[in-house]
Amino acid sequence: MIEGIPAVLTGVGLLLLFMAAGMPVFVAFLTVNMGATLLVLGPAGFGMFSGSFYETATNSTLVTIPLFILMGELLFRSRAVDVLFQSIDTLIGRVPGRQYVLSIVLATVFSTLSGAAMGVAAMLGRSLLPGMIARGYDARLSVGTILAGASLAPLIPPSVLVIIIGTLAGVSIAGLLIAGIIPGLIFAGLFAAYVFLRIWRNPSLAPQNEEATRRVEFKDALIAVARLLPFTIIIVSVMGLILAGVATPTEAGAMGVLGALMTAAIYRNLSFQMVLESLGGSVKISAMILIIMASSKLFSQLLAFSGGASALTAWIVGLDVSPWLMLVLLMVLPFILCMFIDQIALMLIVIPIYLPIIDSFGYDPIWFWLLFLVNITVGGITPPFGYTLFALKSAWSEGSLSTVFAAAWPFVALFILGMIILAVVPGLTTYLPSKL
Repeated sequence: MIEGIPAVLTGVGLLLLFMAAGMPVFVAFLTVNMGATLLVLGPAGFGMFSGSFYETATNSTLVTIPLFILMGELLFRSRAVDVLFQSIDTLIGRVPGRQYVLSIVLATVFSTLSGAAMGVAAMLGRSLLPGMIARGYDARLSVGTILAGASLAPLIPPSVLVIIIGTLAGVSIAGLLIAGIIPGLIFAGLFAAYVFLRIWRNPSLAPQNEEATRRVEFKDALIAVARLLPFTIIIVSVMGLILAGVATPTEAGAMGVLGALMTAAIYRNLSFQMVLESLGGSVKISAMILIIMASSKLFSQLLAFSGGASALTAWIVGLDVSPWLMLVLLMVLPFILCMFIDQIALMLIVIPIYLPIIDSFGYDPIWFWLLFLVNITVGGITPPFGYTLFALKSAWSEGSLSTVFAAAWPFVALFILGMIILAVVPGLTTYLPSKL
């Protein structure tokens, strides 16, 4: 029987190999788990195998996932997002490079409606990007702002990835959700500052046409604000209730679904067919996530039984490195791996291994896991294999992949700068959760 650190390396290596070969994530976990169960526990271990499935499937905290997904499905299918797009476009008004700013703001706002960076990137790549380029905006900077803004989706609540991390790591989901608000706004501010700096150094990046310099009438601004007001129902329903301490994330998710239904009704797009399609879409996505999580639950248990997790922790602690150097090492690994494999699959592999190491070094759980979340998101826009890059390219068929790659690098650097700021000033991450 393989024990200790070799067991960890063998299990993780097989998982990565199977996924790289194109095997579905849950099938890869099932295959490794079944083989490891026979080696570590024998046939009697399959009782724990089924028990692990049941425990995950009946975990009440995971109910939040389908609720958040359903909320996003309702808003997108009811075309409420179109109203959001038009209203924000009106309010930005007369700003140099207004379309760049629009893409950042839209991506940031859409991030509160969809926890998937690839979804936001694909949507804006299909709807906003062609118009920007047609108006004379720089293709690289346009693509970069969309990629960067879309990457805030897992960070700004509500976020499905936060729920998965909180469940696997045993961290307060409410605290982790709230912790992403200030960092998300900081990153959006960094992106906007970078855009204005680029335009200041090279004014030709901001086309001087009617669209870029138009004035916004006061009446139009009031109408735009009024049309945005229904979205405050959702914000109050989700984040307001959690911040006030009167609702759990699951209860806030249910209120968010109710708020999405009310918003669709206000915009006169609520229909039985739309609700039915939203339910169908959310069921498919939620079932996929739940199956993957149920398939991976036993993996962490097998690591513990084989002694691999404790052996790896003892070896790492024995390296006698500083907490800062260890933090860098713990961040580099998922950053690289997330260029190659799905974020959820990566979390399911890495989190059980990281947990004892984090405890040994005394890192604040909220602070560390938020940095981890930012880190794996940045991996998604890092060439040459970031998933989000290909999601945008598939939606923008007219452009080249080399343009998308070149556009991503400056914003990857900004994300790394932001991560350094969050690491050095942990209060930016922990302040809001401390108020719960």
